Amino acid sequence: MPNIRIPTPLRPFTGNEAKVNIAGATVGEVLSNLTVRYPELRQHIYDGDTLRNFVNVYLGEEDVRYLDGQATPLDDADELRIIPSIAGGSVNGQ
Repeated sequence: MPNIRIPTPLRPFTGNEAKVNIAGATVGEVLSNLTVRYPELRQHIYDGDTLRNFVNVYLGEEDVRYLDGQATPLDDADELRIIPSIAGGSVNGQ
């Protein structure tokens, strides 16, 4: 089963797991199965049925958006990383 690395801000929704194994043949299947296992996580990575704009998913070093998106095929030895974009604030409180 592919592994998914869970970023620190999302770990409270996965029982504080940093890495989980989730079955699926594509990125979309794995992410869908992840949110079935951890339903509270869904609202943080999906907007309806599409990934939120600020959620990046990497297969190895490749952003899946530049591969086949959620249709990107996976092997059991693959590792996905979910990387939420961090919104910046002002410098020096301005």
